[in-house]
Amino acid sequence: MTALVPLVVIVPILGAAVAMLFSRRPRLQRLIAAVALTAVLGIGIALIAAVADGTMLVMQVGGWSAPFGISLVVDRLSALLLTVSAAVLLAVLVFSIGQGIADGDDREAPVSIFYPAYLVLGAGVFDAFIAGDLFNLYVGFEILLVSSYVLITVGGTEPRIRAGTTYVVVSLVSSTLFLAAVGAIYAATGTVSMAQIAERVAQLPPGVQILLHVMLLTAFGIKAAVFPLSFWLPDSYPTAPAPVTAVFAGLLTKVGVYAILRTETTLFPGPELNPLLLLIAMLTMVVGVLGAIAQADIKRMLSFTLVSHIGYLIMGVGLGTAAGTAAAIFYTVHHIVVQTTLFLTAGLIERRAGTTTITRVGGLLAASPLLGALYLIPALNLGGIPPFSGFLGKLGLLEAGVAAHDPLTYVVVGVATATSLLTLYPLVRVWNLSFWRPMQQVAEGSRLTRELHEDPFRPETVDSRALARPMVLATGGMVVLGLAITVLAGPLYAYATEAGATLQDWDVYVRGVLGR
Repeated sequence: MTALVPLVVIVPILGAAVAMLFSRRPRLQRLIAAVALTAVLGIGIALIAAVADGTMLVMQVGGWSAPFGISLVVDRLSALLLTVSAAVLLAVLVFSIGQGIADGDDREAPVSIFYPAYLVLGAGVFDAFIAGDLFNLYVGFEILLVSSYVLITVGGTEPRIRAGTTYVVVSLVSSTLFLAAVGAIYAATGTVSMAQIAERVAQLPPGVQILLHVMLLTAFGIKAAVFPLSFWLPDSYPTAPAPVTAVFAGLLTKVGVYAILRTETTLFPGPELNPLLLLIAMLTMVVGVLGAIAQADIKRMLSFTLVSHIGYLIMGVGLGTAAGTAAAIFYTVHHIVVQTTLFLTAGLIERRAGTTTITRVGGLLAASPLLGALYLIPALNLGGIPPFSGFLGKLGLLEAGVAAHDPLTYVVVGVATATSLLTLYPLVRVWNLSFWRPMQQVAEGSRLTRELHEDPFRPETVDSRALARPMVLATGGMVVLGLAITVLAGPLYAYATEAGATLQDWDVYVRGVLGR
């Protein structure tokens, strides 16, 4: 079973190379991409079955034993995130295929590089999840970032180039900080192996430990879009094509959260920075949801809610307990699926109405009841309405916070509860204005809509187009996947609980990788 571990990176990389060879045959490119991601999804499911009992799969690349070689490590957390990411990438691929066929994009130049870049992005995400050393984690980040530079500017429109420039600059800054942190850690410990760093870091002076710890958290905080390092996200994501925005929102920030989780449980497991993380989590929640309330554009609103809900994940990490970690893992899976679904739905709204600005949209429920269902279900889930998985994940986080019996955690619980209630407001407003409001009332406007902030970089309203069947099926599949997380919440939360308990015992990771 260990032989399957490197395949999650090799398969999409080979798929991208083969797809490039057939740049003039988009149909074949689509098939190659779909087969590659389906294969990774199958491998991910097999890996979950292999590690469900607590087994850790470790591949020592080239036969060089750790810590001298490159270690690829799959535990419960890695296997779960691999599988969910592959499922999301496959669903969004189907959405993009349907969009391309419906719009007749087969002859456009960007299509020839979209599918290879998309597969390379997936390879970077998968590599980050299985990296057993910091430098390989850096390589995984760079692989996904380089491909994301291509995807975020595909089409070459002015808003995309402007947003892409900001995204590239911020990403380069975070990568530079990450590489500097890797170099500093190597200088201090003599290794980049996560397992060996975990053993040696306690021998460093406290001041050096804090410095190295903060350097990593800063680099990963930019990638995860935590406050105050999240300023770039709301302006960068909404301008990209709907499939690209969906993948970025669902996956890229979660890779940063995953890196923070590994840092706090394996590399620097002490509680020294937990209060700082909890403070950052609170500010991220509040700033994100307040930004969402002020937006008239659905994509920008969802981008701000994305930032806000990253705060919940950081809250689980900052609690520093097995219960908090388990809740963060469960909520990460939920948020990957639901946030991706909502951005795909926003793409359908834009296609059906010609815009995602709610001051210009109305009557969608009457025009397309199916589209209304595709929005309402994940919106309620994201808002934390019982009995959806969003409610269960938030409940787990709140219970873990209360169980910590600390005044700061009580404040965080209160802020998290208020943020959850506030999240419902922009989500319900989109429903009331875009779906429930008759189209004839749109021109009349209201004081509420006049006070909302429209995106200055969004294009003007375009002609309405029919919803392509693959796009609807892909979005519907994601809605079903979100509901499946709710139905299977018991086993999934139990799995997350076991993963959280293992992560809190960093010695388990050390023994598994170093073979002791």
